[in-house]
Amino acid sequence: MKKSRGPLAGVKIVELGGVGPVPFCCMLLSDLGADIIRIDRPPGYDGGAPVDPRFNLLNRGRRSAAMDLKNNAAVGAVLDLVRRADVLVEGFRPGVAEKLGIGPDDCLAANPALVYGRMTGWGQDGPLAQSAGHDANYISLTGVLHAIGAKDGPPTLPLNLVGDFGGGSLYLALGVVSALLESRLSGRGQVIDAAMVDGSASLMALFYGLHAAGYWRDERGTNRLDSGAPWYHVYESSDGRWLSVACNETRFWRNTLRLLGLSESDMPDQHDRTRWPEIQERFAAVFRTRTRDEWCALAEGEDACWAPVLSLTEAPQHKHLVARGTFTEVDGVVQPAPAPRFSRTPGAIQGPPDAPGQHTDDVLGDWGFTAEQLAALRAAGAIT
Repeated sequence: MKKSRGPLAGVKIVELGGVGPVPFCCMLLSDLGADIIRIDRPPGYDGGAPVDPRFNLLNRGRRSAAMDLKNNAAVGAVLDLVRRADVLVEGFRPGVAEKLGIGPDDCLAANPALVYGRMTGWGQDGPLAQSAGHDANYISLTGVLHAIGAKDGPPTLPLNLVGDFGGGSLYLALGVVSALLESRLSGRGQVIDAAMVDGSASLMALFYGLHAAGYWRDERGTNRLDSGAPWYHVYESSDGRWLSVACNETRFWRNTLRLLGLSESDMPDQHDRTRWPEIQERFAAVFRTRTRDEWCALAEGEDACWAPVLSLTEAPQHKHLVARGTFTEVDGVVQPAPAPRFSRTPGAIQGPPDAPGQHTDDVLGDWGFTAEQLAALRAAGAIT
């Protein structure tokens, strides 16, 4: 595997394999240069249908070792890896890692400088800590889901971006990097409790502040950033496609009116909430007179804050994203490139996704396990 020159090059991480938020967090850390060994369940362990690993992009850039963590020899091997690592990341329910013998106390005893990252939905404590849940549940509890959607309509699920990835993965990644910085100064490790409810609540800081000030209504689809304002909205074009319009500031509002052929003197005041439905209707009627691409061509070079609503097929082909290299292709699969950008130590995708256990011997060998140790682990049923 090609070594990355990213800002986290040289950082060694043990990832206890899972789904969703933990893999995405570790994908980001890998893209930034960290050397990560992913510990997966042995193939076929859960009876799931096989999936081509090429398309499991959240697993990109890490090599996988298959271990049975209910096997004492495997637990010993994980602790050996911990002694060589800077970070361990896990996403079990609270208490599971402790039962396996690889909880924080076990791992910090093996490596006192270890950063131990924990990812859960509800957190390590609290009345719901042991309850099952998913992204939609976490953003429901924190007020996020209630705020997203059209007026008089149901809440709209924003994929699983806010709870799993925004409130979970990104906050855990920030926690890992922050704890690593502190550990380099103190020589001591610590535990990160990254809960998706905490992270998704944090993402709502702006809106809780606006609500407390009386500026944000606790009714979705009636505010300036939730599709309530006609100048922060999406409009359908004559070909059934859509454009986003976000002309918040006065100069952008005036440019939008000019492009739409509307006179400011004939329009209600931009900030008169009572007239927003009327403005929206007028905008919608005009946008339906041209195709999406015709509107985009008209707005080319104009400061109006418009953009086409592109599909997953269209987005990688947009000239701006092509120019920046926002998307890339690895092993025939188009996918987002590493972000953010670094001027001196750029990140890179370190390799395509591996199948569980694809490189057990190679990656354990690279982390210092001898051929004799690997043979003993295999004889004990700890690895496959």
